[in-house]
Amino acid sequence: MISSFLLPINLIAEKTTNVQQYNWFHKSKTLKNMASENKSSEVKIDKYRSFLHEDANNSNIVWRHGAPPVYDDVNKLFEDGRKMEWAKGSIEEIVQNAIKSWEMELSHKPRLQDFRTINPDKFKLFVNGREGLSGEEALKIGSYNALLKTSLPKNFQYYKSEEESFESSHEMFRSAFPRGFAWEVICVYSGPPNIAFKFRHWGFFEGPFKGHAPTGEMVEFYGLGILKVDESLLVEDVEIYYDPAELFGGLLKGQTTTTLDNQLHDQESASHRTGCPLGY
Repeated sequence: MISSFLLPINLIAEKTTNVQQYNWFHKSKTLKNMASENKSSEVKIDKYRSFLHEDANNSNIVWRHGAPPVYDDVNKLFEDGRKMEWAKGSIEEIVQNAIKSWEMELSHKPRLQDFRTINPDKFKLFVNGREGLSGEEALKIGSYNALLKTSLPKNFQYYKSEEESFESSHEMFRSAFPRGFAWEVICVYSGPPNIAFKFRHWGFFEGPFKGHAPTGEMVEFYGLGILKVDESLLVEDVEIYYDPAELFGGLLKGQTTTTLDNQLHDQESASHRTGCPLGY
């Protein structure tokens, strides 16, 4: 999932609102340009996460795995498989890159004080209308567990988020999608302070998932999101709406390891039965 945020497309908005939205858009572009000018030659620049190279050179920032992440594989997956290619500096590109930056922080920065995309005092993450999670709560359980909570009875749950840790959940999906799980903006419907957008998430099921063998097929789903930002462009609320069954439908298609073991056993038994009964 997972990962901050523009100018509306609504042409009938009031003039005052349009001016505010232009200022937001212009400021976002200015900050992005400043980040490019201050880049360090020692760190490879990620063109979709504008301040990652700056943070990589900041000794005060703590990284969950001891070093900043490298997104080469998932960036290639994104570029090869995206449905939309937005113009540089467009509202869609800014939203898309901002979300990627937020997801990067949520997955790789263990301290909320190091986040640059959110207002930590007000931040809430809402998924499919459930009760919101604070920044600390989302950081503790991880983006996958936050996004995959469900109200289904336990015996119908194909993923039990309360039984998974931050580390186990991320390792599970890294294993299932070894090239990464790409994300893109399909459309932006409205601008600040409440930014509404449609997104697409996809990857190739090329590794095992909870006892299911990989199929090699693409797994994808679409969803809607709303971001509420403050005057400083920091995110206060994130709302995500999507159908988790679209994700798990692709992951549970793979044969279970038990089924594969039984098939292998049956094949071995059949080969013995077709041999000469006298053992020659």
